[in-house]
Amino acid sequence: MTALTKLTDTYSLNNGTQIPIVGFGTWQTPDGQVAYDSVLAALKAGYRHIDTAAAYGNEESVGQAIKDSGVAREDLFVTTKLWNADHGYDQAKAALATSLEKLGLDYVDLYLIHWPNPVAMRDNFEQLTADTWRAMEELYADRKACAIGVSNFRPKHLDVLLKTAKVVPAVNQIFLNPSDMEPEVVAYNQAHGILSEAYSPLGTGKIFAIPELKSIADKYDKSVAQVVLRWSLQHGFLPLPKSVHADRIEQNTELFDFELSEDDMQTIDGFHGVAGLANDPDEVDF
Repeated sequence: MTALTKLTDTYSLNNGTQIPIVGFGTWQTPDGQVAYDSVLAALKAGYRHIDTAAAYGNEESVGQAIKDSGVAREDLFVTTKLWNADHGYDQAKAALATSLEKLGLDYVDLYLIHWPNPVAMRDNFEQLTADTWRAMEELYADRKACAIGVSNFRPKHLDVLLKTAKVVPAVNQIFLNPSDMEPEVVAYNQAHGILSEAYSPLGTGKIFAIPELKSIADKYDKSVAQVVLRWSLQHGFLPLPKSVHADRIEQNTELFDFELSEDDMQTIDGFHGVAGLANDPDEVDF
């Protein structure tokens, strides 16, 4: 098991790339001062793993914060994602070029397909998936991305991708928290050497309403957020907490001076459905 001693400890991806075990998420963080300040605060707090996406509309602010932080590029791990409108061979290549320009970077550490089956491509899903992944593989070979992966993919989508893939995805970033542990997806990921990254690891805030979590947090003299992020790490997931408040950004790094008992882990495992479930990618309307 990966050591859980500090924010910059790493998991080893299936291509040998090292990825810090906690990332800073920027979903729903508005472009401009808010995104800039929160990413700068995260880097100041010790995060070295920043997660964004073309669809978040904040790549420029994220990139500017990275530039102004003074942290060396080689000490950072930066992820962005391919949006639904950009599936296809030529489109995927152009999309990463645009993201790199906005981020002000020569390469990203991880490039993900954001959703597997956008509504506009459902009549041609298999071919477009193959074409998109071929472009991703070439971007990886050209070192425009140190690793490539997917997001929101279920086993059936991964089966389609792996029919033609030469490179197995390194990561599958999914909605993963005590309310939805996505066991089938996680088991598939594990069987194929794909790391499970947890977006919305705090259930978009809804987990804070679970009284039993407050009792567990009080026992460890920790916040509910710290307990749930620690739970994620003890499962071998990679959580991507998001906040725009400097104090909470700092607090969410303090995960390494306690360990949840097996009983408490099992209790937290039992909160299925209390804070929502993952969207079915075949039914979303985007």
